[in-house]
Amino acid sequence: MNGYLARRVAATLAVLWGVSVGVFALIHLVPGDPVRLALGTRYDPATYAALRHRAGLDRPLLSQYLHWLGGALHGDLGISFRSEDPVSSVIGERLPATMSLALAAIAVALLIAVPLGLLSALRPHSAFDRAATVLSQVGISVPDFWLGILAILVLAGSLGWFPAGGYVPLTENPGRWFGHLVLPALTVGVVSGAVLTRFVRASALEVMSEDHVRTARAKGLPERTILRRHVLRNAAVPVLTVAGIQLAYLLSGVVVVEIVFSWNGLGQLALQSVQSRDYPVLQGAVLLFALVFLVVNLVVDLLYATLDPRISLT
Repeated sequence: MNGYLARRVAATLAVLWGVSVGVFALIHLVPGDPVRLALGTRYDPATYAALRHRAGLDRPLLSQYLHWLGGALHGDLGISFRSEDPVSSVIGERLPATMSLALAAIAVALLIAVPLGLLSALRPHSAFDRAATVLSQVGISVPDFWLGILAILVLAGSLGWFPAGGYVPLTENPGRWFGHLVLPALTVGVVSGAVLTRFVRASALEVMSEDHVRTARAKGLPERTILRRHVLRNAAVPVLTVAGIQLAYLLSGVVVVEIVFSWNGLGQLALQSVQSRDYPVLQGAVLLFALVFLVVNLVVDLLYATLDPRISLT
């Protein structure tokens, strides 16, 4: 296990370095001058030159990258061109919103996918199975922004059950935080749940066709016991992979949904950084997204061995 972790950590660091090189190079290929955009109508040649010098944009690209990488290794991701605040604090302000939305959405997805997928697998080719298949296909096909707009029109506009958008921190008002969280979490969770439902059904069907499940049925064990002891744990391994990918994707920010609901998360921050050519914030956000994916994948791999003792991490 220790050797496996050491190799994975080394691979993670190598991938992060590759991501840092790629994102730095690609960002500087994007047309547009961040200092010129920041000055707007206040443009003055002397001020422009001074700001470029202060931001280090007048230095060679290699020197800029090495300076940024050295700071990143010490936790300093630079200063935002737009707000002139440290990038770490800019990202830190948006991180709780993204984390709360991602965790709530994946909880909604699992609450939808696990019952629907298991019941469909227990009654294959039944009316319920066909209905669940159609619903999951619809959920996959429907764009999340359209579902969000529909939720705003019906649940917020017509019925007035929830706020139409905005974000309230949990520490400020837990009740209002939950009220603002419901609609975006349902929107994202329904789409993710539709994807997961198909995997839960397919994985459960595969496990239920194996010899140990047929043997348990031949012994006369109750169906509920067979499902709990023999099906759920073995079927969870492939489903865990998809759920991990979905969670990593959600933790990286769901840009369209965040815009629809005015949710101040990392996805909206990344989009604003692209529009304003805020290089330091965008570099820090992409590096964080890569780290999230790598850490979630590592945790999923470690959970494999817990769920299935046959899997050895060496």
